[in-house]
Amino acid sequence: MKEGEDLPRPDQIEGAAHPAETLRLFGHQQAEAQFLESVAAGRLHHAWRLTGPRGIGKATLAWRIARFLLRENAGDELFGPPTSLDVPQDDPVARRMRAGAESRLFVLRRAYDEKAKRLKTVITVDEVRRLKSFFSLSAADGGHRVVIVDAADEMNTAAANALLKQLEEPPAATTLLLVNHQPSALLPTLRSRCRELRLSPLDSGAMSAALTEAGLDPGEETPALTALSAGSVGAAIRLVNLGGIARYADLVRLLESLPGLDRPRAMKLADSVAGAQNVERLDLLIELLDLLLSRLSRTGATGAPPSPEAAPGEGAVFTRLCPNPHSARVWATLAQDVGGRLRHGRAVNLDPAALMLDTIFKLQRTASEDATGAA
Repeated sequence: MKEGEDLPRPDQIEGAAHPAETLRLFGHQQAEAQFLESVAAGRLHHAWRLTGPRGIGKATLAWRIARFLLRENAGDELFGPPTSLDVPQDDPVARRMRAGAESRLFVLRRAYDEKAKRLKTVITVDEVRRLKSFFSLSAADGGHRVVIVDAADEMNTAAANALLKQLEEPPAATTLLLVNHQPSALLPTLRSRCRELRLSPLDSGAMSAALTEAGLDPGEETPALTALSAGSVGAAIRLVNLGGIARYADLVRLLESLPGLDRPRAMKLADSVAGAQNVERLDLLIELLDLLLSRLSRTGATGAPPSPEAAPGEGAVFTRLCPNPHSARVWATLAQDVGGRLRHGRAVNLDPAALMLDTIFKLQRTASEDATGAA
């Protein structure tokens, strides 16, 4: 399903190749093996849910499976059961899929709203209804057809119900692949009609390989990227693009001065998110604060700092500020308050710099009060 080259694609992470162009997948051998076992046993289910956190490779796996099922020699058992989903880059199907010209593939995703000049916020029932025309067409060579839904979480209720009707009477020789970040976001009846392929967050080794494949060189930052991204290569790419590792280190250094306060550093941090041009930077800083307070609270709750460290000196700072379960509860309570206030302030367009400064002062007061209470 070819789109205009200048139109944004909702299923592409900024700074990374589209899943259609990503031939290699790292860290998910178990999920691939589970799918191949089903193929080898002749029990290829008509619908699969690829589940796991956002950005860990579910869409890439969906496109790998689609290439495998649509390849020219699909079903050729001359050399025994398949042992890999790999398809050569120069395979005709692979070339057509990269060009958006494979007639046996349908990609269901959020459409571009020509009137509003932006992507729609949900997958609508009108997009799902286009499947009826796709299913009514015979595959050119009588072979397989594949539908990729990316992401199934983004379907509104009407779209989900329309897709459910298609799953209740699935067309022959057709496989549906649903990319699903949050299983609870789907209708139970929709979930029950799909087999699940669960993908897990990447470890540092797989993360390094995936980022290198994406044209990035994480080097010594790989452990920190893995920790802060929760093993999501998509989140890690965003952190790299926005300088997230350095920004997280700035937050840790700011905490290092508590219960005093490094005011020049605090002002610099607040000024960095001022202005409409820094909205993305503000969003990142809010997310990093969430992570920092979560890792800080967990230090007191478990009695051990995070490992590996996501910034130099993180363990020592967290151990000092949050030495026990009582402190963990204090910081966890603050995390809820701060997170809610930051998101509310972001939603109603409060001054970002003032909002960030107020948050920093809350951190300072909490550190001071908790130290006094502990004493």
